[in-house]
Amino acid sequence: MSSRKTALGPSGNSLGNLLRHWRNVRGRNQLDLSIETGVSQRHISFIESGRSIPSRQTLLEIAQVLDVPLRERNTLLLNAGYAPVFSEAAWNSAQMQSITKALERILLQHEPFPALVMDRYWNVLMTNDAAPRFFNCFIDMSQRKGPRNMLHLMFDPDGMRPFVEDWDQVAGSLLHRVRTEATGRVIDEKTKELVAALLAYPGAEANSTEQIQRRSRQSHLGQTFPPNRATGGPILPIIPLSFRKDETVLNYFSMVTTVGTPQTVAAQELRIESMFPADEETEREHLQMLGEAQRSG
Repeated sequence: MSSRKTALGPSGNSLGNLLRHWRNVRGRNQLDLSIETGVSQRHISFIESGRSIPSRQTLLEIAQVLDVPLRERNTLLLNAGYAPVFSEAAWNSAQMQSITKALERILLQHEPFPALVMDRYWNVLMTNDAAPRFFNCFIDMSQRKGPRNMLHLMFDPDGMRPFVEDWDQVAGSLLHRVRTEATGRVIDEKTKELVAALLAYPGAEANSTEQIQRRSRQSHLGQTFPPNRATGGPILPIIPLSFRKDETVLNYFSMVTTVGTPQTVAAQELRIESMFPADEETEREHLQMLGEAQRSG
């Protein structure tokens, strides 16, 4: 059976190289992995050197301990000569119908506040009605070419960027999220390409990794819970994502939901982003803004 390339793996792409790659990514030496899996260190050494091929079950147990994403577990299996175990059917396939129906219910229940479903690269797959209505209060979403990507929407000077308060700080925070929320907590080549495209926008280069790390260190030395920037009100337990509409500043925060114990690649890579008002004034202004937009539409 021919092997296929993985965007995360090293050159050569042999089973041994891939296993060593994931072990290094997770900061495990061979002894650590042996203790956690019950597989002898000698056997692990033989697998990595190409002197031994593990059983399918042993390989899956090693991948589980190393928290290898499901897509890349299939790659490990292929390189060992086994058929993939985890379905790579599309997110909207018949196999995923129960998941997509659940997503639709979650999106509907979050009205009248924006909620959307994205893939691992922040491409928008589904939204509730409130999400496009909200963004259309700032820009004409119909003029943006698909597929729609939330990060490009936030970074593009012709998108939401002009309406984001403290954009540099928000941009750094979003890029930090790209790294921390990546599937398997590992940045693959396509994610690197996405980050490079975002940093190519005018003025975005200030949000390189070095600049983000510097600001992160400064923020840890400063105030943990920022005050409400719109009202000067009570301290909030989160850093709000704020948008300016004319003279009004609307403060929101996000919650991210993922599918528990996923058994397909698509299910593991889906996530729901739900926006909530960070204060009562924002909630009132939000409802008024969307109501006015609906009447004028």
